[in-house]
Amino acid sequence: MTSVDYTELAQTIRSLTHGETDEVALMATLACEIHHADARFDWTGFYRVTEPELLKIGPYQGGHGCLVIPFARGVCGAAARTRETQLVPDVDAFPGHIACASSTRSELVIPVFAANERLIGVLDIDSNQPDAFTQEDADRLQEILDETFGRH
Repeated sequence: MTSVDYTELAQTIRSLTHGETDEVALMATLACEIHHADARFDWTGFYRVTEPELLKIGPYQGGHGCLVIPFARGVCGAAARTRETQLVPDVDAFPGHIACASSTRSELVIPVFAANERLIGVLDIDSNQPDAFTQEDADRLQEILDETFGRH
């Protein structure tokens, strides 16, 4: 199912972001590159930790996203709260799912860490297809995020 060439995607992102340290600029570049890497990716973006237990919309590609998501709600909140990737094959079966877009059928949310394991946000990818994401998607995107944002 995975049609992304993650090696090529990582090289492209590395080339585009070389020397950049601004987190929002990095998020904008990654959202664009990841979103256009695969037709399964219907909405691709970041929610940033802006205050304790709160995520706010960051750079994204696709339709409108939710503006604010508490750590206590939804798939993005669960990823931020637990600091663990959420791979959700059917959003309707996820307790407390927040439907920012009614077309979303499945979701992949990966926590984003900077140096010293500081949580700076989550990468949220929605698909209008059920069960669209694989563990390979999660693992390879986590590698790209860790490299880009300097997680050690």
